[in-house]
Amino acid sequence: MFVIVDVCSRLPARQALEFIFTLALIGAPLQAKPEGTAGSAGGEELQVSHSARSLQPGEVVLVEVQASQRVDRIVGTIFDREVPFESVASGHWWGLVGLDLEVSPGENILQLKAFQQGRPIGKAEYVLLVEKKDFPTRHLTLAKRFVNPPEESLERIRKESRRITALFGDFAPERRWEGPFDRPTEGAPTSSFGKRSILNGQPRSPHSGTDFQAAKGTPVKAPNFGKVVLAADLYYSGNTIILDHGQGLYSYFAHLQDFKVSQDDLVSKGTVIGRVGATGRVTGPHLHWSVRLRKARVDPLSLIAVLSSSRLSR
Repeated sequence: MFVIVDVCSRLPARQALEFIFTLALIGAPLQAKPEGTAGSAGGEELQVSHSARSLQPGEVVLVEVQASQRVDRIVGTIFDREVPFESVASGHWWGLVGLDLEVSPGENILQLKAFQQGRPIGKAEYVLLVEKKDFPTRHLTLAKRFVNPPEESLERIRKESRRITALFGDFAPERRWEGPFDRPTEGAPTSSFGKRSILNGQPRSPHSGTDFQAAKGTPVKAPNFGKVVLAADLYYSGNTIILDHGQGLYSYFAHLQDFKVSQDDLVSKGTVIGRVGATGRVTGPHLHWSVRLRKARVDPLSLIAVLSSSRLSR
């Protein structure tokens, strides 16, 4: 059994890429050290690396694993959740890790296990060193009727919250999406992901999506293949569509003017699913796009960046 000590996980992204490139030039292997006492037979060596815009809250991390011999399955675990890995070539596997919007800075251990014919033959620990990120904060003073919902709406809000939470907790085993993700509309994205709001002195939940500037009626397209698991009018987000891309990856589109798809529809990348609107609790037309990766709230622009730059998603 081996624990892979990959200094790349402790370096900034650019330095990590330069380090990997240098290793490739000189042919130096990644260093490994024994975990202690040997476990199950096989002693499979796993080489692990990652790529991401940064290791900060709200980011998507692509993890690659190279096995020295044939394995049938690789299982990852981090944040008490399983990370599915897929084989893209002989001995080469990859998976996506979501760093939640409110993950604490520090070391987080990705546990990896390799199996052959159902038998564990190797494992590794890979450190993702999450750095602190300071999100912008805005202070607003508003009339109370704009801050707190009326008493008669509270039960509706609770029911909708439970419904959404249940959807995001259902991880379909198959991957529906293919290749890079596209922006869902032509409007320019704002840098609103993670922004904190303090209304009348009371902190509110951080903004867990990215807003796109777009005129009312602008088409909204599916950023990738998926299944429509919700198309409904919700109290806060108005006309809302949720796409299940498989393996715990979801897209959430809010404030739509109308729907062009129905629940349980299977949609392809580029399919028009609705139009930009101003429904729900908003002050004007725009598109709100949130992404959940196995419950982690991540920046949709991070998902686009990681998969657009990766040869593995093609």
